[in-house]
Amino acid sequence: MRKGATGGSEPGPTARDESQAEAELKAFSPYYRKQFSVARFSQVEDDLEQQKEQTRQLLKHRSSAVLYEELVLFFDETRKWKERYMVVRANYCLECHDSLEMFMKGAPPRQTLLPTGGTVLTTEEKYMAMVDQCFPDDTNVKEEFAPPLTGMPGQFPVYLRLPYRTDCYFCFKQQAKQFVFVAHLACLSVSLLSDFLKKKTCEVQAFLKAIQLYRQDKERYESWDMLIGSDVRVMANLVMEQLLPSLEKEMLPRLKAKKTEKKRVWFATVEAAYFLIQEHLLEGLSALKEECRVSVRQQEVLIHSDMDQILGSRRQLEEKVRDKVSEPAEKLSSEKVQPYLASVLEELMEPISSGFQEGRQLSENMMDQVCQEVNDNEQLKKSLANMARPNLQSCYQMIGSLQEKLKHLQERFGFQNITGVIHSAQIDLQQLMENAAYTFEQLFYKAVQDNPYNPGSAIEKAKHRVLKQYDYDSSTVRKRISREALVSITLPFIKKNLAPTCKSVSLTQTPAQSHCFNNILHTDFVKEAANLMKYNLFNDSRDLLSQSSRSSLSSPSASTPGSPAMPKTSPGKTSSSSEPLPPSPLAVNGLSSSPEKKEEEQEVKGTDVLPQNEEVTVTGTPLGKVEQKEDGQSVVVSE
Repeated sequence: MRKGATGGSEPGPTARDESQAEAELKAFSPYYRKQFSVARFSQVEDDLEQQKEQTRQLLKHRSSAVLYEELVLFFDETRKWKERYMVVRANYCLECHDSLEMFMKGAPPRQTLLPTGGTVLTTEEKYMAMVDQCFPDDTNVKEEFAPPLTGMPGQFPVYLRLPYRTDCYFCFKQQAKQFVFVAHLACLSVSLLSDFLKKKTCEVQAFLKAIQLYRQDKERYESWDMLIGSDVRVMANLVMEQLLPSLEKEMLPRLKAKKTEKKRVWFATVEAAYFLIQEHLLEGLSALKEECRVSVRQQEVLIHSDMDQILGSRRQLEEKVRDKVSEPAEKLSSEKVQPYLASVLEELMEPISSGFQEGRQLSENMMDQVCQEVNDNEQLKKSLANMARPNLQSCYQMIGSLQEKLKHLQERFGFQNITGVIHSAQIDLQQLMENAAYTFEQLFYKAVQDNPYNPGSAIEKAKHRVLKQYDYDSSTVRKRISREALVSITLPFIKKNLAPTCKSVSLTQTPAQSHCFNNILHTDFVKEAANLMKYNLFNDSRDLLSQSSRSSLSSPSASTPGSPAMPKTSPGKTSSSSEPLPPSPLAVNGLSSSPEKKEEEQEVKGTDVLPQNEEVTVTGTPLGKVEQKEDGQSVVVSE
């Protein structure tokens, strides 16, 4: 959505914007070309590894064309509140229709909003604070910018703050409807955010790695919170980082209006430049990708014929890099990383485990409700629908407490992307809850069909089966979250501190070097340290099926937050000594699971109900973080 902020005094985009985009793309292209070849080589290598275990998904995704529809008060381009019929489709777009009648007639939407990377807030105070942070003016004059609360037709506002784009405003007369809309809006932003990043194509994998290395060569090792949306949008974010300082220097001295007017002109100009840059980058990136596809097709035969030689060269390179960085990396890890991992892991796991445990309790309560309504078809449908789309606000609040608990990481490791860790956990929890709901629905109808006169005991058995599956997958998912979080926290810190040592190696960089460098740091140091923690990240889950139903997912904190903690030895076996693990019925994250006693495993997997030979891709619709406080609610959904 694009709104005109002022009149004709508004400076427009210039050729400088296109020039900046062209220069950035030209500098980025060599990184992309190299990583495109690396990504294709990795695909070929994976295809040739016949022994590599293929993950089989057992759960089906409940497809739905429309995820949400409701009449909403919307602050439109005329700066007036209008009732609009809002529709959220499965493609994660938010459609704004004039009315329900127009929607039912199949008329195109009045507007289509893409809230990628947006921040959802429900108090004017927090929204204005964020706007002021984004406006480069050091004056302390406070003026109204958002629609005034006194003129709102409802008392429950929703503010959608969008990076480099015009913000959107919504309003509700009932708080319950506000909660539902906020959850779906957060879902849109996080889903659009994560869907592109999860793609395994050469184009996406090459782009993500190239962006990382490109920023790394500029001595920016930390996680980037503007890695949001498609490749074109990410590149535009990169250009805007470079462009905004010069735009600010040139434009702000010329604006003589009041602060509110200055803000409108500034944000409108930034938005116009952002769209212009995206248009220019779309053409350039498309040409670059096509060039790389053609080049890779020409290299395909050589990749297959020279595979052994390439792998041998990579092993030699790994040895060279290892010899170069082992000693300083071990010293750095033992002195500045390992002593803090125990306390970091404690602070990380307690809120996440509490959130997952809360989700388990919520799932159990909803299943109990369904069991009570087995003879009431109308109420049964409502309960199953509620279970398929649960309100996870309390779970998100627990996970969201990481924002406060991990603040010290910025000072110690320079880690700033705590929001990304929170979103990862929230997405996985939402996915797990939806899959548990759908699995229970399948088992429920099967139990009723097989026992039409007395289905009670069969339904109760199905409930306990799903809860065991939940415990099993919850443990697997949380260990992955912890592992990825520790790596994202410590690896940039290690790279930054080892950069001078590794500079000579980087001068002779080959496509395999980045892979082996990350592998050395991760496997040898972070993994070795994490293996000693109370929450063993690499311990297999052999005992989970027998223990999870009677034990809490969370463990008491053993170390003082923010202080070094000595590692504690875990009694469990490491993954290197465990046998291959079968797929879990609730797993949708590509992770393997572990075997238990045959009779218990049969009960947990539900092999008498769900097909074993059907390969299905299961996708969830994740929701973002919801924080409810006395003065309002806010949902942070950027990464």
